[in-house]
Amino acid sequence: MTIQRAIRIIAGSFILLSLFLASRYNGVVLTEPSWLWFTAFIGVNLLQSGFTNWCLMETILAKLGMKPCCEK
Repeated sequence: MTIQRAIRIIAGSFILLSLFLASRYNGVVLTEPSWLWFTAFIGVNLLQSGFTNWCLMETILAKLGMKPCCEK
């Protein structure tokens, strides 16, 4: 698996997890949709990554030894 594929899987999983938590605990444990801030955080990171071509998760996965899609 390449870094780019792992990033897509991780981001998608985090978004789905935060939406599940917001729908599950909104109004029961939390009085406001605080879990949606997690979704917004992921979205902002994806947006800045598109503009700057830098992603913290990519750096972390590279240090863990995962291979990029293309060798430089």
